Amino acid sequence: MSTDTTQDSQTITAVVAAAARAAAGLVPAASELVAGTPVSDPDTVPLPPNAASAVAAGLSGEVSGDVVLVLSADVVEALSNSPVGKMDVAAALRPALEAAAATLGRVRVASERLEEPVAALDGLRDKGMLVAVPLMAGGEHQATFALQVTLPAARAASGSLDLLRHVAMEVTVEIGRTRMTVQELLSLHPGEVVELDRAASAPADLLVNGTLIARGEVVVVDEDFGLRISEIVSDAAELGVTA
Repeated sequence: MSTDTTQDSQTITAVVAAAARAAAGLVPAASELVAGTPVSDPDTVPLPPNAASAVAAGLSGEVSGDVVLVLSADVVEALSNSPVGKMDVAAALRPALEAAAATLGRVRVASERLEEPVAALDGLRDKGMLVAVPLMAGGEHQATFALQVTLPAARAASGSLDLLRHVAMEVTVEIGRTRMTVQELLSLHPGEVVELDRAASAPADLLVNGTLIARGEVVVVDEDFGLRISEIVSDAAELGVTA
């Protein structure tokens, strides 16, 4: 193995370990999960003793790849018997996947879905080098975080977008987000104010099908809300989107 290949492997392992630590804090479990020792041998990926399901998703942006989060039966059961009713497992784990993706740079999570654990990991092996990290709680193996990262794909020429010029897409404006525990959600009442993670003077985000395209100022147009564009993000600019 060449020196460059060894260094690349060590770098990827360190990146995946950081992503696993970020995800661990947002995986629902009886006690806080802690990331264990990364494993890069695809034949010895550690699985929870009672692995019940896996959430898989694609990653795109500054780096691309695929991520899999294998869950124990305890975690799946906790989501199924939530105080607010049965929760969609893939949707409930999206914040954990997004936290992991954030450690990689400007990376988006897409198409999260439930898969059978072994099949999901086999899919990662087929795409290239993967690194897996066990997530532990009180010495018990509760989940496994696995990530396969590839180099960014070459962008198509902007002219190839001509085929999509007349395709209608969902556009949303987001002024902020917050995170709340289930207990906090259950205690909400009319008139209560939920504080968001963005200052009142900060610009709002314009998203197209969930992808950040631009930022701007919220305005009122004929008694309806609107957005005055102040910035086009670089990804959108490279795709030929103009203000």
